[in-house]
Amino acid sequence: MRRTHPGEERGEDHGPVRYGPPLPGDGLPVLPELSAVLTAAAGRADAQPVGGAPALLEAACGYWTRRGLPCGPDQVAAGPGAPALLLALTAALAGDGVDVLVPRPCAAWWAPYARLLGRPVFHVPTPAESGGVPDPYALLETVRRVRAEGGEPRLLVLSVADDPTATVAPPELLHETVEAATAEGLHLVSDETWRDTVHAPHETVLVSPAEMRPDHVTVVTDLAGALLPPGWPAAVARFPATGGGRRLHARVLDILTALGARIAAPVAAAAGYALDEPAPLAERREATVRLHARVAAAAHAAVVAGGALARPPQAGRHLYADLGPLRELLAAQGVGDAQELEDLLTTRLGMPAPGGHRFGDDLGALRVRLATGPLLGGTDEERTECLTSPAPLELPHVQRALISLRSAFDDLRDDAQRWESPR
Repeated sequence: MRRTHPGEERGEDHGPVRYGPPLPGDGLPVLPELSAVLTAAAGRADAQPVGGAPALLEAACGYWTRRGLPCGPDQVAAGPGAPALLLALTAALAGDGVDVLVPRPCAAWWAPYARLLGRPVFHVPTPAESGGVPDPYALLETVRRVRAEGGEPRLLVLSVADDPTATVAPPELLHETVEAATAEGLHLVSDETWRDTVHAPHETVLVSPAEMRPDHVTVVTDLAGALLPPGWPAAVARFPATGGGRRLHARVLDILTALGARIAAPVAAAAGYALDEPAPLAERREATVRLHARVAAAAHAAVVAGGALARPPQAGRHLYADLGPLRELLAAQGVGDAQELEDLLTTRLGMPAPGGHRFGDDLGALRVRLATGPLLGGTDEERTECLTSPAPLELPHVQRALISLRSAFDDLRDDAQRWESPR
């Protein structure tokens, strides 16, 4: 069991690590139809109501209903990005002395909001096959130990399609974890930002915890996952259709009001359009997912060939690599923890490579998240060509990027062999 307190993760000579990297972007130009909607709304002077205007809430209801999670507008709230909603949910659910549970690793932005509110965060191990959802037995043991130490665990945040591991938790595991959590009286917040980025949707079964235990789960979706550019912050939350869910919804609206957390009117218009999923947006999303699936598979092959470990990416625009097998080599180069590995790979690759410590993993574990967006090219023209090409991996600029990635890891492997050869 690992407990995190405010300020604990600032290591000497490693810089601040409490606030992690942003969501991996798709690296593509904005869809013209989205730009047109936002531009048309740019002249509006009125502010959006806290929690979202009726049109936006109706669009969110339609979005969830199409995914088997029907709801009414009184069960939905919108905010300027998932972090604002998670902050409000954490404040509403985790009162004084209440503890928050998250998987290890987890999205970089989850734990900081609990720590900002002074709530202890406990990281629960995930099983070997996937991230995002805690192992049910480890969850029960963590709850037992926290209570034995006088704590009060009440909130569990999880994600079926996960950042940073890019995996999708199997329904059997999810069911066991959800049953264990609800039996212990935990409320679940399901971050479903990446659910629409599954690489093989006809082969991968993705089930929301809200389908299993609708009375105990609040769903949060950041539209930057698959619907909006990351620079247009908007997110929606779906609350349980119970008395407790209505009280939680009202409390979250109170907190958003106190924060002044409204979506900008032009962004709200674009968000409503995106949540309606018209044909141009749906086609772009499907093409984007196909593109990043191909690039992620190629990047995974390069990383594994270089001697690292990584689960095959199943969703998102990233993969999570473990360079533990190269620890001796990296130590010879002065790399002994995730921050130093982040510094080394960011320099070698010429793109961000945030260390696993930013996602709640131990600082000593040699893990990094690698995004696929930077591999698509350096200009809008190159990235658009990736989107429209039937063979994006054969484009010269993509080949160069993948060769550079492969070379960086090959160099690490070759150096490791040279390091071991005198023995």
